[in-house]
Amino acid sequence: MATINITNHKTSSAKPEKDKNPTTKNNTGGKSDINSILEVRYSPLAFASGAYSLINANAGSQFTRITGTSPATKTYTSVQIGPRDHIELNSDLVYCNHSCAPSLEFDMKKFEIRVVKGKDLKIGDPLTFFYPSTEWDMAQPFDCNCGAKECHHWINGAKNMDRDILGKYWLNEHIASLLAEENGTQNNFHEAENGTQRDQLRGNNL
Repeated sequence: MATINITNHKTSSAKPEKDKNPTTKNNTGGKSDINSILEVRYSPLAFASGAYSLINANAGSQFTRITGTSPATKTYTSVQIGPRDHIELNSDLVYCNHSCAPSLEFDMKKFEIRVVKGKDLKIGDPLTFFYPSTEWDMAQPFDCNCGAKECHHWINGAKNMDRDILGKYWLNEHIASLLAEENGTQNNFHEAENGTQRDQLRGNNL
C-alpha cells in the first residue's frame, strides 16, 4: 500500500497542462487519460510527492475508473481488493496518498474512484483516500502527518484501528466483512452507495 506521500523510480516529470475549461464533474465514464485529471507533484524529499486534481468534481461523483492493474502480493504500494487479494495500480494513482480527511474513496469492488460525499473536489486539491478503507493489515505502517483536525496518527490498517473510528468512514466490503468475521457478529458497516447493510462476504475474491 502506498505510504503517505510515496516516491517511486521517477525523479522528474513534465506536469500535464491543465484543461483550460475543466468540467464541474467527470463525465468521461472513467475513460480519460489519468494525466488529464490529475498531476503528480514530485519532491526531492522522501515521502513528499503526491497527486493533485486537475478538475472540479461534485461530491459523490465518479472521479475515474481503475484500469491497467496487475495481481500483486502485499507491499507498501499495493491496494487490497479482497480478504486475501492485492493489486498494483500501475499508474500515477499510486501517488494518491493517505489522509484522515480524504478527498476520494477507492471502491475496489467496482474498481472505481469516487469523490467523497459531502465535499466537492476542486482543482488543486490533494487526491487522498483513507488507507484502512482498503487495507486490513498494512505492509508498511506509518505515523500519519496529514494535518487533518481528526488525524489518527498511527496508520496500520483496519485490523489495528479503533472500531468507533472506522465506523465514521466509508469502508470497502472486504474490510467490513473481515471486521464482522473478527467480531463474530453480523456486518454493521454500510455500503456508501445505498446505505443498506450488506451480508458478510465469505471468501469472495474480487
